[in-house]
Amino acid sequence: MPSSRSPSSSAQAARQRLGERLRQMRQEARISGVRFAELAGWRSSAQVSMIERGQRGITPDHVRLWCRICAKPDRVLAELLAEQRAVAGMWQTHQEGNRAGLKGRQEKLRDKYWTVRLHRVYQTKYIPGLLQTRGLMTHYLTTARLEQHLELDDVADAVEARLDRQRCLNRPDARWLFLLEEDVLWYRPAGPEIHANQLRYLLEVMRRPTVSLGVIPRDIARHGVNPEESFTMSELPGRSVVVTVELVSGTLTLTQSYETRMYAEAWERLFGLAVHGDRARALILAPLAPLAVLGESPQEVSTE
Repeated sequence: MPSSRSPSSSAQAARQRLGERLRQMRQEARISGVRFAELAGWRSSAQVSMIERGQRGITPDHVRLWCRICAKPDRVLAELLAEQRAVAGMWQTHQEGNRAGLKGRQEKLRDKYWTVRLHRVYQTKYIPGLLQTRGLMTHYLTTARLEQHLELDDVADAVEARLDRQRCLNRPDARWLFLLEEDVLWYRPAGPEIHANQLRYLLEVMRRPTVSLGVIPRDIARHGVNPEESFTMSELPGRSVVVTVELVSGTLTLTQSYETRMYAEAWERLFGLAVHGDRARALILAPLAPLAVLGESPQEVSTE
């Protein structure tokens, strides 16, 4: 039963909450840790303690064991199994996500984008993947391959898979909302030509009826609404909501309603600061001025 500590404090806290529920259930059944270990066929109660403290990974078998020994009904078992699945799926390192290659990871995400009803993205660091040009995608995926020491060079295939996923923006039954802090428009992770092409593409994608692109100006009076961590929030069939937060070492996925509700509230606060339409276009055009050395006018271009 190996240790599975997560570098994410949120994932660890969720595991501790689940462990606490198991502990409370055992105590309500008036079963000591020593007696529980005996009933489970374990040699020591230390395993009981470590699981209930969230110091070890909690598996579906653990949940079933606690419910069986504590004589809990199927309703409680189903509820706890749902929580265990949410906890287990909260944290994934980038290395784990890319085991099947960069292309495999892009394809794994594909189905979600063809079922989502409402997709909201807030970014403080980079242009969201759904709005990236081929040039910027290639830069980011090449960088990811090098930083994560991936042997397989499938960057070109991964770029094609991500470009194919962008077709979801044309779905008439879905809405795609993006909020960018103005600084994102000025960051140049790749060369000036790629950057200029990317900004012009943002102007083009704003025309799509299914897409809303807002920019939060640098000089806006924020009235206490501070920048948050970048996040993506997707409303899926059945009105279930999934929030993902990409960190340096991996991706945090949140599905518990009390957490997704906090991100929905943060979105509303941030949305209230953003400008749209002509005012947003003016903010996108501003970083193009220093790129005039390329001899290209700030006209719209395609993602290619």
